[in-house]
Amino acid sequence: MSVYSMTGFANAQMADATSQAAVSIEIRSVNSRFLDLAFRLPDELRQLEPQLRALLTNSIKRGKVEMRVSVDQSSENLTSVPSTAFLQHLKSLQSSIQATLPDARTLSVADIIRMAGTSQQQASNASTTLANNVGSQKIFFEHVQTTISDFLASRQREGERLALMLHDRIDLLRALAEQAKPMIPQLVVQQKQKFLERWREAMAIGITDSPGKTSSSTTEQAALDRALGESTAFAIRIDVAEELTRLASHLDEIERLLHQGGENGKRFDFLIQELHREANTLGSKSSVLELSRISVEMKVIIEQMREQVQNIE
Repeated sequence: MSVYSMTGFANAQMADATSQAAVSIEIRSVNSRFLDLAFRLPDELRQLEPQLRALLTNSIKRGKVEMRVSVDQSSENLTSVPSTAFLQHLKSLQSSIQATLPDARTLSVADIIRMAGTSQQQASNASTTLANNVGSQKIFFEHVQTTISDFLASRQREGERLALMLHDRIDLLRALAEQAKPMIPQLVVQQKQKFLERWREAMAIGITDSPGKTSSSTTEQAALDRALGESTAFAIRIDVAEELTRLASHLDEIERLLHQGGENGKRFDFLIQELHREANTLGSKSSVLELSRISVEMKVIIEQMREQVQNIE
């Protein structure tokens, strides 16, 4: 199963032979926490909204989705010739008027078409025919289903691009984690050496201050134990092995969900929050500039991932 983005677009055109109208269907969507449907339909097609809503609800789980349907009368109907009876009636009226008013202007073709009321009347009739004719409705919903399929395909293509980007960011985070792993043991050894050097200096100062006395072995051992205790406490304080392990676990789970596909957008949101938590803890435990740099780079990459997973359904 693929990963789907909440961003998508599709449109389709159909010609209805019964009403001789061109019907345009358009679906577009952006990201949203929930499923939010909006319809822009001619008034004559409002009765079809429940069926359209059901079709979209069965196919889409999250996103702000807008469907637009417009009905345009075909150019043939818009320029069709009025009936002969109607034209003869207009001719009779024109002759009567000009007999009384010789200066009256002769009717133009545009005047005749406008008086016949073909434009607006036929466009309205086209929507009404589409709404009430069973055959026209069947063709219409077939085109709607095709548009929804194209719409889902566009969301799938966008989702695949998001998945590739997330895989790339996961690789970067793993590389940074590998850089951080060997730093901690090195820091612990260095800090232990510093504590022991301080202990030796303290013992040397004690001997210098009291040249006639021999240092008590008990005092020396207590000082040594304190130095080793401080070294151990420091090692515990800066140890980020647990954070790196959890970070690797979260990255494995994100990869698993990407391979699994489906509607995992909210799970991705949660995992990104956990990645942020581990990166922040890593930065707070940092005692060297290089580890702080790694923490900052991790946060930048995780923020990029967060912006992208917000578009996943």
